[in-house]
Amino acid sequence: MLTFDFTGQVALITGAGRGIGRGLALAFAAAGAAVLVNDLDAQTAQAVAAELHAQGADALAVTADVRDRTAVDALVAAALARWGHVDILVNNAGVEPVASILEMSEADWDVVLDTNLKGTFLCTQAVGRIMQAQGRGAIINIASTAGKAQPLYLRSGYAASKAGQVGFTKEAAREFAAYGVRVNAVCPGVIVTPMTEHLRHNEQQMARWLSEIPARRLGEVTDVTPLVLFLASEAAAYIIGQAIHVDGGKLMA
Repeated sequence: MLTFDFTGQVALITGAGRGIGRGLALAFAAAGAAVLVNDLDAQTAQAVAAELHAQGADALAVTADVRDRTAVDALVAAALARWGHVDILVNNAGVEPVASILEMSEADWDVVLDTNLKGTFLCTQAVGRIMQAQGRGAIINIASTAGKAQPLYLRSGYAASKAGQVGFTKEAAREFAAYGVRVNAVCPGVIVTPMTEHLRHNEQQMARWLSEIPARRLGEVTDVTPLVLFLASEAAAYIIGQAIHVDGGKLMA
């Protein structure tokens, strides 16, 4: 089994108050990284940072809205003030409103695109400038199979934002490679997180999901975290601009 050592490195993880983000914060801390735990919810961010502190990790909770450039700049400034560098950025913050195209409000559309896509851009730009000066770094965007060949019913905004993340990943990877910075994306399928909880109580939805997934189970956060750590590590030094599925075999393209 691969093990990772991020001792001396700093990982900035957005949307780290719950779900995949929380799992990543715990995993990077367990591998020796200092972790900046970002979330829009101050209580959940502080709770995760407290978990990390209890395990002896160096962690800092920062509440910031990734949709807002000033907030993102303050977020990155907090990391620099604490550690002086940022080695890993995980753009994980995301929302998933449910509505038909005909009924979705413009405000809801803006929230999902601004959070999932604009937030990825703003954080990548701010941290990317630091990584360019450092001459090193790894950026991993948490996209979705919804952004590839498997759009989700009643989630047009989410699918559009995740497709945008995948496209942005490839363009950023091409540009940032010259700086010694690797950019990749991870595209989870259906993962057991608070975001999918309401759908997991629907027996018909669960039956359909399981019939479509060769692994015959939903994914766990622990199915996603090892790939992200791998992509952040030097073991993935020659992997650039990829969007890798973690979906139990649902998509095979």
